[in-house]
Amino acid sequence: MTARLGLFGGTFDPIHFGHLIAARSVAEQLPLDRVLLIPSAAPPHKPPAALTAAPHRLEMVRRAVAADPLFEVSDIELRRAGPSYTIDTVSELRLRLGPDARLFWIVGADSLPELAGWSRVRQLVETVEIIVAARPGWDAPDLSALRAAVGDAAVETLLQRCLQTPRIEISASEIRTRLAAGRPVRYLLPDAVADYAIQHRLYRG
Repeated sequence: MTARLGLFGGTFDPIHFGHLIAARSVAEQLPLDRVLLIPSAAPPHKPPAALTAAPHRLEMVRRAVAADPLFEVSDIELRRAGPSYTIDTVSELRLRLGPDARLFWIVGADSLPELAGWSRVRQLVETVEIIVAARPGWDAPDLSALRAAVGDAAVETLLQRCLQTPRIEISASEIRTRLAAGRPVRYLLPDAVADYAIQHRLYRG
């Protein structure tokens, strides 16, 4: 049977229930055999100084899903030098897993217009099936730049792959702010992640 693997990348600074609920919803709808969580080492759109050190973010992701067999954690981008380009990650995983595996790259709907600026985006949409996780009531924004980058047919395929996921109003920036102020973060992220962040004073300045 052909393996169906979801790929979910992000800074995960920190990982929270919004990430996990959206990923599980996509996994159930497609359906997927597994979801690979991929912390970014050096995302091109964020300055390195703005991120928590990669080993801490990787450990928080591992602790978040330690008891859930749906999820696996990959350090593929953390072991690679230079910017964390999605096409490089997908290409490496394709070589590892072989041509028969079906790979699905999961992005949030807010990131859809930004795909136009991703490295080698035309190659990316031809290499992996991109799944858009959209909240209820989401309407597609102006995608003219993306159409220019990948063509009308590819954009229509992306829109057809929009999956509705639960509306979870949790943000990593909110969690960082609460932790910096010593405020509780229960019900926003797994206890094991909160405990780790507090123990290592990751967001206390």
